[in-house]
Amino acid sequence: MKKLLIKHAKIVNEGSILERDILIEGQYIKEIAEKISPKTPDTNVLDAEGKYLFPGMIDDQVHFREPGLTHKADIASESRAAVAGGITSFIEMPNTVPQATTQKELEKKFTIASKNSYANYSFMFGGTNDNLEELLKTDPKKVAAIKLFLGSSTGNMLVDNEEVLEKIFSSTDMLIAVHCEDETTIQNNLKKYIETFGEDIPVALHPQIRNAEACYISSSKAIALAKKTGARLHVFHLSSAPEMDLFRNDIPLAEKKITAEVCVHHLWFNDSHYDEKGTLMKWNPAIKSEKHQKALWKALLDDRIDVIATDHAPHTLEEKRQVYTKAPSGAPMVQHALPALIEFYKKDKIPLEKIVEKTAHNPAILFQINKRGFIREGYYADLVLIDLSKPWTVNKDNILYKCGWSPLEGTTFTSRITHTFVNGNLMYKNGTFNDTIKGQRLEFNR
Repeated sequence: MKKLLIKHAKIVNEGSILERDILIEGQYIKEIAEKISPKTPDTNVLDAEGKYLFPGMIDDQVHFREPGLTHKADIASESRAAVAGGITSFIEMPNTVPQATTQKELEKKFTIASKNSYANYSFMFGGTNDNLEELLKTDPKKVAAIKLFLGSSTGNMLVDNEEVLEKIFSSTDMLIAVHCEDETTIQNNLKKYIETFGEDIPVALHPQIRNAEACYISSSKAIALAKKTGARLHVFHLSSAPEMDLFRNDIPLAEKKITAEVCVHHLWFNDSHYDEKGTLMKWNPAIKSEKHQKALWKALLDDRIDVIATDHAPHTLEEKRQVYTKAPSGAPMVQHALPALIEFYKKDKIPLEKIVEKTAHNPAILFQINKRGFIREGYYADLVLIDLSKPWTVNKDNILYKCGWSPLEGTTFTSRITHTFVNGNLMYKNGTFNDTIKGQRLEFNR
């Protein structure tokens, strides 16, 4: 069994930062102590003096586009980029081609990942207006959650039948993750702007089309239905100030039946960036004004928002550079999310401990993931070593996404991920990958 001793690391974990040594044996963390000496001659030693050690980020919302959309991305390419970005586990969405709306198609995705994913992985089963029987076959110990699109997005999986929605909410004990935007509001707004501009609507009007009202109407309906049925609900990628009043911070996360997520791009960008970025920052839900951005930050820091994710959603540049009505929504983020969050720490917007809580601890608690998300003895050694004083600039030469671009191109980050460990294996070191080892299927304590 291989052994690795990481010495002098500043471990960021469970609300504290402590300099400790950490011994890894095989896949697991064997020991954490102030001082550990190599116990056998075959123990490799890594001196992490001055660096910070995080539990690997667990990204609860990504779109890796495989199967069927692999001209944009695939599980191998995007999981590789994720590992370089300090993400050691991901949960992928069902709107691929074919969609993961049957157990057969869902298992095909798990098979692909078992062969190709550098990170640990799970997938969500996609609910539709007519697949309740298939949905109820989903094994809660082996599958992360049920995903419902209550607003249209890439791949038309819109669930808009209220009777079906209530049946889904009342029939499953699994966590239900939702994309919340009111389709009627969006379509009415879109029609109005098409009448004025035709197909080439200025992208700065995106937050007027997919506005705060559309978000609130849908989120509030989903939450009311969850309360009525007792369903376990997780609301993805919040983007508006009014929605913040729908969530609680007066009980521990493990006791919450209704939880919330914010994505890095909604924290990083606001509507002042549309002139520069154009359709490259067209996301659903839309990036909104600074007022909404500030409300997201406040709710994140006071724990109404529980999780930070990426909603990594790559498209080719050719696709993104089309006119507004044809340009798809979404952008790649997994390689750059954690460095972006550390920039916020450098600007005194969020403590390192809170970053770890929202990106590792809370996803593990929320999805009941087995032995991950914390730096604890007996847990999987999913770890990220970070040098907080090693600047680098995002450019075409260092972007790892298959689509070859990033909305953060030109950004200089002042911190760099130097090592990423997945299940005790050194998967990434200073730009070099271990291509011989793959991640594992996540398991859930349910």
